[in-house]
Amino acid sequence: MTTTAPVPVTTTALPPLRYGALTVMMAMSFLLVTAEFLPGGVLTEIAADVGVTVGQAGQMVSVTALAGLIVAPTIGLALPRLDRRTLLVWMAIGATVSNAAVAIAPNLPLLLLGRVLLGAALSGFWAMSITVAAKIAGTERLGKAVMFTSAGTSLATVAGVPIGVMLSEVMDWRAVFGFAALVTALLAIALRMLLPKVPAESSASLRTLVGTLRLPGIGLGVAGHVLIVLGHFLAFTYIRLALERVHEAGQPIDAGVIIALLAVFGLGGFVGNLVIGMVIDRTYRMFAVVSPLVIAVSVLMVIALSGAPMLVGVAAFVWGFFFASWLLIVNTWVGHRMPDRLEAGGSIVVVGFQGAIMLAAAVGGLLVDGWGVVPVYVVGAVLLAFGAGLFGLSNRAGGRQ
Repeated sequence: MTTTAPVPVTTTALPPLRYGALTVMMAMSFLLVTAEFLPGGVLTEIAADVGVTVGQAGQMVSVTALAGLIVAPTIGLALPRLDRRTLLVWMAIGATVSNAAVAIAPNLPLLLLGRVLLGAALSGFWAMSITVAAKIAGTERLGKAVMFTSAGTSLATVAGVPIGVMLSEVMDWRAVFGFAALVTALLAIALRMLLPKVPAESSASLRTLVGTLRLPGIGLGVAGHVLIVLGHFLAFTYIRLALERVHEAGQPIDAGVIIALLAVFGLGGFVGNLVIGMVIDRTYRMFAVVSPLVIAVSVLMVIALSGAPMLVGVAAFVWGFFFASWLLIVNTWVGHRMPDRLEAGGSIVVVGFQGAIMLAAAVGGLLVDGWGVVPVYVVGAVLLAFGAGLFGLSNRAGGRQ
């Protein structure tokens, strides 16, 4: 007689997360995003000091985005063998040099040159951060790891720029950028000490980038990503105009309430990033569809409920809650749908994000001037809904991976 005994099942415990490494990546993400948008809060001072118009000084933000759009898909191709930890350290050094150059630049051309370097450093960091996060946490916990870098971005939108503006009130704007250079230099050292070695993907090539878009469902998802970011920024760029429509008892609300509503949006983003980050690895497919649909509804509510400030506040919180975690959602989608092409997927995500921002800036102003803010918000909501639909089709085309 033969007997069968149960086969013992062994489980391999996941190693503990390197929270020190993830925290320093979060801090780097926070500082990069803060530096990217900091000129918006001190444009008047910069323009007066350098002797240009405010509009000309505003190009400091535009050239940063343009440089990022170019660098994101090419940095992995240009440096195919460089260890990705070393690459992130060099991106931090590049941001340090950029901030220092801005702090001492005597004229607009040198200011813009320094900002081009920041755009390259920022997009290079973003494009490679998903690969490094996967090395730190493993693909099973990629969403939780990416949550840290996304939290840095969210925190910068809530507090980074206001902190920079407040610092500029107590010190010269050049000293603010000098301080940013010092902190970035310290973070470069921390990155070198705390991050593990991350060998470059051997498949980094232009063919890999193009081939990635041809994978089942990936092209649809990337197109949805672009539409979602475009729809959001069409609305968010003019959120001040939308909030100025809010009134109570027939009277316009004061500036303090508008500032509070903007803070509620940022708070929602920070909370959403943390909450969604805890469950994203199991739910990324659902959130890739549900989040843009909820954002679309929230965008419409901000316009439709202009007579009820409390409800507008709720809509702003929900909007921030779901959009601030979008990079977390889409990067987790990349990690699970193309785990062997993380660099290519990360680069494509950054290109789509930066391209959508530039398109929203270029088209949004024309639409607001010609149509007003209400139709622009409707267009933004429609684009968000189409983006959600494309992600639904992407999920079906890609099967249950």
